[in-house]
Formats: sequence, structure tokens, C-alpha cells
Amino acid sequence: MRVFPRFRSLSRAVHQEQEQEHDEEKNNAEQLSTSLTVWRKSLVMSCKGFTVIDCCGNLVYRVDNYIGRPNEVTLMDASGKSILTMFRRRRLGLLEEWFVYEGEVGNIRRRSKLSEPSKSPICCVRKHVNILHGNSNVLAYVFRGVSHSDKRCVAFTVEGSYANRTCKVLDECRRVVAEIKRKEANTKNVSFGIEIFQLVVHSGIDPAFAMALVLLLDQMFS
Repeated sequence: MRVFPRFRSLSRAVHQEQEQEHDEEKNNAEQLSTSLTVWRKSLVMSCKGFTVIDCCGNLVYRVDNYIGRPNEVTLMDASGKSILTMFRRRRLGLLEEWFVYEGEVGNIRRRSKLSEPSKSPICCVRKHVNILHGNSNVLAYVFRGVSHSDKRCVAFTVEGSYANRTCKVLDECRRVVAEIKRKEANTKNVSFGIEIFQLVVHSGIDPAFAMALVLLLDQMFS
């Protein structure tokens, strides 16, 4: 585009200002993001689970599972306090869904044989099964409250490949609010594989809830 001589300096100043604003927005976005290192290993020798640390090396979350594919998974903080409890419900066919509850719900698997848990779930996470059609890139849908088939009730969509540790959590406006990435080593020829990976949480989603989605993806696709 042609710029007249007397407007060149003004155009240059505006362009520099726009670049500075873009850099500031990028820096602000990075500051609002939380990067967590997820280790697919429990701190307890006798069980399987997860250990999650922050960028300073502090323990943030932990998961201890005493059986391989449990129907109840609890996300705890560093002190062992329950933050979120997830309960699996298998429906007809290949459909699998999990209800997410705040805090500790007790042995809801045992109680649910008689009746539904008295505590209301905050959401339902349903595994996406692609048989004949649909978006094969979608892994799961997060519905508000109890299970619902109406896509208008979807709060988040998880896309990508958990097996390759490349996933994105998108909100209703298709904005990326969390990402699962391969952990990159600073030393060449060193790979962490898939047992140690990175969870990047942006604004718009709670880090604990994002970690809960990681746990459910692991149950659904491992």
C-alpha cells in the first residue's frame, strides 16, 4: 500500500504502537496462563495415579488409584484434601460418561446401586464415540449439570489425541482454555515420552477442573 511521505512517520509510529499493544496482550495472556507438569505416577508405591507440580517444583495435585480402571477417581491437593470426585456411569453400548462432584462424595459407587447420589454433580463429561459420522477429532463433551443430549448444553469440547498428548479444551466460543502438550526437554536427545507431559491452563477454566479432565481422558483413552 502506498504511503505519502508526510504520513510515513505517523504510519510507522502507529505500526510500532500496534506491535507494542500486541506484545503486551501476548505477555498478559502468558501471565494469565498456568503451566503444570503432569507425571503419570503416584507418590504412593502401592498404587497408580498422577503427580502434578507447578513451574516452581511445588506439588499441586495428586491422584492415588488402588485399582487399574476405577469407577471413582478423586483429585486431591498437595495435602491430600479432596477437590473433585469423578464417578463413572456406563450406559448402553459404547457410551461412557462421568459425573464430576465438588469435594469428597464418599463411596458413591456403592450407594448408587440403590439410588442416585444425593449430591448434585457440577457437570457431566461424555466420551465421544465416532462410529459412522461426526467430528473424529472430538474426544469428549462437557455438559452442564447432569447428562444431556442437547449440544446447546455443552460447556467445553475436548479435541485432539490423548494418546499423543496433544489435546485442546475449547469453550462455547471455540476459545482454547487449556492444552495438553508433550513435555520438551532442555537437553538434546532426551525425551519424556507420554508419561510426563504438560498441562497449560489459560483464563476461562479452573486449573483443578482442567486436571480433572486430564484424569477422565486417561480413563477413557488409555
